Amino acid sequence: MKAIKTEAEYKKTMSEILRLMNKGEAALSKIESEKLRSMALVAQAYEKSIYTVPLPTTVEGMIELRMYEMKLKQKELAKLMGVTEPKLSQILSGKRDPDVQFLKAAYQKLHIDPAFLLG
Repeated sequence: MKAIKTEAEYKKTMSEILRLMNKGEAALSKIESEKLRSMALVAQAYEKSIYTVPLPTTVEGMIELRMYEMKLKQKELAKLMGVTEPKLSQILSGKRDPDVQFLKAAYQKLHIDPAFLLG
């Protein structure tokens, strides 16, 4: 299947995806299953190109994004970074500035670009 280039093509593809999904997995032929998979991948690629979420602009926002991506609770994140829970909480809420130890842990444990951390 070729790439989706317009919103109209996207809507048509999504309509066809819905039609096939409503048939139920067991009722789909092998060709329909392959078509559904192909259309889903093409639709996903279009969505990624159109519906982008900007990256956070603050250290706190980036830490929270990594916490979400890694499926960590604040307590688990504090342990991973080697900081206390109160310190992490204060930094994330903006009540305390991150120190060098915290920024180093953000780089080493969360793989956040050091240029971003120092910016």
